Amino acid sequence: MGFKTIHHKFFECNSGAFSCYLQMFCHSFPNIMDGKKLEYKGEEALKELETLTARADEVQECLLEDILTRNRKTEYLHNYLLGSKSVTEFKRCVPVITYKGIRSYIQRIGNGEDSSLITGHPITEMLCSSGTSAGEPKLMPSIAEDLDRRTFLYNLIMPIMNQYVPGLDEGKAMYLCFVKAEMSTPCGLPARAVLTSYYKSRHFKCRSRDPYNDFTSPDEAILCEDSHQSMYCQLLAGLLHRYQVLRLGAVFASALLRSISFLEHHWITLCNDIRSGHLDP
Repeated sequence: MGFKTIHHKFFECNSGAFSCYLQMFCHSFPNIMDGKKLEYKGEEALKELETLTARADEVQECLLEDILTRNRKTEYLHNYLLGSKSVTEFKRCVPVITYKGIRSYIQRIGNGEDSSLITGHPITEMLCSSGTSAGEPKLMPSIAEDLDRRTFLYNLIMPIMNQYVPGLDEGKAMYLCFVKAEMSTPCGLPARAVLTSYYKSRHFKCRSRDPYNDFTSPDEAILCEDSHQSMYCQLLAGLLHRYQVLRLGAVFASALLRSISFLEHHWITLCNDIRSGHLDP
């Protein structure tokens, strides 16, 4: 399977089309991708990626064994394995099911029951899928160290791109990033989009600066939940740095399209701000 499949499954989970055992346990992978490696850059990141994928079968077996060790006493697994942590027993007894099959467990945790229903670690937040099920987003339980692994994956993007696209360490990037308003479960667990979770975390707020990620958008503009105000400030910041901007983009193509439409409607006000040196009230 290896990193490529793990990476694929991660985004598959976030899109809502995921197998249920991955939904339950993707947050319980062992600390192969831990916080100590979050700041790996360039060659170090590529070496780590090579290490993870060179022995993909062994890595996957270790992952599964650790998942079963951590979670064998949970109510869900115990129903199938009676406390066993045997990989063979897991493959034979535990079915691959849909979100519907695990939804009741997630709802019970959201209502205040203990995380041990499905995981051996405390659930710290619920991640919302971008798609919906019967009009409601799917909720994916997440533990604290899951954020380490997601940040690790994000930090691999630039070293890989840098092998094929020259000059990514030059100038500034006008990269549009947005958060969404949070919800909460009945027991008070935050329920938020995956990227909102990341942008509000210390991993993003306290990230080290480097020439590959020199963005024009201030964190305050990115973290503004009013998407209209956020877009205005991010576009203004990009225009102010227009002579240094060498690349632009967004996580989702739709955000880039929205920015073009927004610019068409508000370019006069943006120009006035730059001309006067004051932000429009």
